[in-house]
Amino acid sequence: MRRKPKEEPVIAPQILSLAKRSVHMDGPAIKSQCVVCGSDAAPNSTEKLCWVCRRLKISAWRENDQQLPVQE
Repeated sequence: MRRKPKEEPVIAPQILSLAKRSVHMDGPAIKSQCVVCGSDAAPNSTEKLCWVCRRLKISAWRENDQQLPVQE
């Protein structure tokens, strides 16, 4: 039997290891919990609210802005 010639890697080992580490670091992030109801928080929520509680908060702000100010 003939020995197979040793193949050269297409990608340099340093680049391959760097790519593997970056993929590992980009894995699933730790999910935070909603401070109101405890479900998973929305990904872009800085207040740590789920999308339902975030929408309720925005709706409440809109309702508050639409109310006429009380005149004394």
